[in-house]
Amino acid sequence: MRASGMLLPISSIPSQYGIGCFDRQAYHFVDTLVRCGQKYWQILPMGPTGYGDSPYQSFSTFAGNPYFISLDALAEAGWLTKEELAEADLKDNDNYVNYEKQYKNRFPLLKRAFERSNIGETEEFRSFCERNRDWLPDYALFMAIKDAQNGASFLSWETELKMREGKALERCRKEYKEEIEFYIFLQYEFDRQWKQLKKYANDKGIQIIGDIPIYVALDSADTWAHPELFQFTEDREPKAVAGCPPDAFSETGQLWGNPLYDWPYHEKTGFSWWLSRIQNCFSWYDMVRIDHFRGFDEYYAIPYGEETAVNGAWEKGPGIQLFDKINEILGEQQIIAEDLGFLTDSVRELLAATGYPGMKVLQFAFDSREDSDYMPHKYPSNCVVYTGTHDNQTTFEWWKELSKTDRDVALRYLNLPYPFVGRKKLTWQLITLAQRSVADLCVIPAQDYLCLPATARINTPSTLGFNWQWRMKKDAFDDKLCDKICRMTKLYGR
Repeated sequence: MRASGMLLPISSIPSQYGIGCFDRQAYHFVDTLVRCGQKYWQILPMGPTGYGDSPYQSFSTFAGNPYFISLDALAEAGWLTKEELAEADLKDNDNYVNYEKQYKNRFPLLKRAFERSNIGETEEFRSFCERNRDWLPDYALFMAIKDAQNGASFLSWETELKMREGKALERCRKEYKEEIEFYIFLQYEFDRQWKQLKKYANDKGIQIIGDIPIYVALDSADTWAHPELFQFTEDREPKAVAGCPPDAFSETGQLWGNPLYDWPYHEKTGFSWWLSRIQNCFSWYDMVRIDHFRGFDEYYAIPYGEETAVNGAWEKGPGIQLFDKINEILGEQQIIAEDLGFLTDSVRELLAATGYPGMKVLQFAFDSREDSDYMPHKYPSNCVVYTGTHDNQTTFEWWKELSKTDRDVALRYLNLPYPFVGRKKLTWQLITLAQRSVADLCVIPAQDYLCLPATARINTPSTLGFNWQWRMKKDAFDDKLCDKICRMTKLYGR
């Protein structure tokens, strides 16, 4: 069935507390999607973020980001006062997230709410702990120890803690008992608030598209608690890490640094960890985009300690076995495969075997050097089309940065006169092209509907600094814009 949606990270939702969260503005955005005639809301991974604030480098693949917990909801529960919220210094301006302030100033408020909640006495809390016993105790212990170690990576912890020696862990459980309970409280409240928001969206006819990174962070509760899942030495050091080889965009490739999976071990266990991970995702989302789908066919392994990705090598991934097991145990799920970039025949065969829709990005379509698979006339219906993703420049700015030869291709394809300098009109031409394509699902970043410049870019890959910070202004989608989007959506049968 043809449908369309909008891409907006939770962190980008307007909020008076410096970062988007599960408060009334999130509910207002759901209402905005309804007014715009949309059926999907796509977000980014929601895990707790560490160094670099990237949602693709999380301290746990199962946990939620405490920054997204609504402080107003905690006040309504009687755990915080309006005066305490008013005094909290959580933002610099309405346009960007100040993660340093979130880290320093939000956690004291969350801790105060926890201390006043007496949450451990409730049946709902105990039931939540029981449902998540496979990962929650290890995660909370990991975070408590990390706090005690001033945030240091577990790879640098004392040997007894790094290696999870029983006596050392038991000592920490007793010594950090309150801190552990605090981190469990945060996960309970995150889960409760998110599922309320998701139910509101579903009841309004809006489905949630979540995002799952293929890899976990090297410094995470996942790697610390279950090193057997990864290619580690006996000393808990990675044998190799993930990345991408050198290409036309990077002479030295991309060194991501994520630990690689021990796929033979996963196969022996019937992929039980992956099944738990996917099941957890579908308790939060209606549809899931799996990042770097190519890595399930072949993954690029770089020896640990290398400074670049030059000396890596391709290794064989689990292939169709993993997805067959998901279908067998969990049933067929709504999954989007992120299949961008250079694809081999074996990757295409794997994608076809799964039946998952791949991705098409219009900003990649107009390449004057070669015949592009991202041209809409080549799309299968079983795909998801985007103007751009969270890793792309905004379309408004992309047009300015496009080379003259590529711009000529785009103008000829769109049947527009040259020179065509109206970037706002061009942005809408690209949105229209995506909407009217044969792709079953069309997802447009909120920034493109708003025709925003480079300052609204979410992420520039392989860089640290000004990423994951952009926030949408309150009431950015007025009635006129919503009506325009809704008319277009109806016109193209979405």
